[in-house]
Amino acid sequence: MMETLHPPVNAAPDTAPAFLDFTARAAAKVASLIAEQGNPQLKLRLYVSGGGCAGFQYGFSFDDQVADDDMQIVTDGVTLLIDAMSQQYLPGARVDYEDSLEGSRFVIQNPNAQSSCGCGSSFSV
Repeated sequence: MMETLHPPVNAAPDTAPAFLDFTARAAAKVASLIAEQGNPQLKLRLYVSGGGCAGFQYGFSFDDQVADDDMQIVTDGVTLLIDAMSQQYLPGARVDYEDSLEGSRFVIQNPNAQSSCGCGSSFSV
């Protein structure tokens, strides 16, 4: 598993956010979803927005555009994008994929979250 971190284009190295772990299992699932879409330029975007039952919620979308202030994390050739506003909530987090009896989903383990809801898609800081 090879992971590389690319800080925002205009950020000084000492102000780049802490590393976020984008696991090989999550990258493999994203790669298969991108293959289904037939657009190899797609990247997975992770973002945090207000809302959800705990105050903030995680969201995912595919994007073929990279903003100047996006953080890019590459695992096994798959890119995870995180916008500048969301970066502050995610240092040290882990993005994984699980396939269990309860269903298949991306899972975020976030050490910055003081509490989260039962579904794991929203949190508070």
